[in-house]
This record gives sequence, C-alpha cells and structure tokens, in this order.
Amino acid sequence: MAPAAPITLRTPRLLLRTQAIADFPAYAAFLASPRASGLGGPFDLRAAWGMFCHDQACWHFFGHGALMIEHAETGTCVGQIGINDGPLFPEKELGWLLYAGHEGQGYATEAAQAMRDWAFDTLGVATLVSYVAADNAGSARVAQRLGGTLDASAPRSDPHDRVYRYAR
Repeated sequence: MAPAAPITLRTPRLLLRTQAIADFPAYAAFLASPRASGLGGPFDLRAAWGMFCHDQACWHFFGHGALMIEHAETGTCVGQIGINDGPLFPEKELGWLLYAGHEGQGYATEAAQAMRDWAFDTLGVATLVSYVAADNAGSARVAQRLGGTLDASAPRSDPHDRVYRYAR
C-alpha cells in the first residue's frame, strides 16, 4: 500500500480525525492508567510516545492507522479508533480505546463501525480482527455489536486474548 495521509470520517455524533500533538497528554495518561492493562499496560511515557507515533506511522507505511474520536458537538476528544498493522499484529486489527467517563455511550461502536466500513470499502480488505483481553467485557460487547464472531484459531500475540473476526 502506498503512503496515505490520515483521513477524516464523520458519524452522526463523532468526528474521527488525525492525531494532533495536543492529543498526546490524554493518550499518555490513559496508557499510564490501569485501564491500559488490556493493551499490555500500564505504559510509561516513552512507550506511550512510541505507540502514539506508531499510530501515525501506520498511515505512511500501510495506508491506514489511528484517528482520534472527537465528539462533534462539544469538540471533546473521547478516545481513539484505528486499524493497526505491522510486526506486532498478526492481522489487520480494528482497535479502539475510550478515555474515562466516555464509556457506555456507544462511542466505540459508532467509531469502530465507521472505521470498519471505511477499511472494507476503501482499503478493500476482506477481513479484520479485534484482539480483546479476556476480562474486557465492554470491548467484547462492542465487537459483538459490530458483528464480530469469535475465531479461536486466529493467530494472536497474547494467547489469552479473544479474537473477534469481521467479514466484509
């Protein structure tokens, strides 16, 4: 895939937009918190910066990457959505995170549906997966609402993750 500039997607309530340096403090705080345990965290500042840069670099290397989830009406950044790829991901992963206080409002589902559909329609991928920590019931519900089905045979970096597969 040729290098691509990050895109912007809109949903009824959300603006999915490129990362800005001003997004890093909230992102790093999330990754330093116990809430990042499902991603292998908590992470220190150096690791958070590397992950933030990875999310942006994926656009150049793979033509997809991460977008920040912004509430369109308030302008509040509530989390991140992305298609992850590279040597740490066995397959293209549809991944999301929400900052504290923004769970349970459908933001992850709305953002992930838009990103999933964009990947199918624009990138032409036939399948995506989400790696969900075994104890992350909220993300499992999001994956199920998106039509993901458990794929016990899918490769995974963490043997304890549940893998939800989305077909075109």
